[in-house]
Amino acid sequence: MDSTPPTHPIEQIAQRVERLLQQHAELQRSNELLSAQVAALSQERDSLKSRLKAARARVDALIERLPPTPKDAE
Repeated sequence: MDSTPPTHPIEQIAQRVERLLQQHAELQRSNELLSAQVAALSQERDSLKSRLKAARARVDALIERLPPTPKDAE
């Protein structure tokens, strides 16, 4: 575009619309990237929750296998 300021209101509106369209396209790209990040992080969170649940089950099973302490035996 020309670097001189537009003289007609129509030119001003056209330039403003062009800037808004560019900004809209940039925001759409940003939104797509952020949506992909959210999906990846959600999947990672779900995986970590599953691993935590499995680890807790293993710890609980190990605790069950421990012999009772003398205090518990009374």
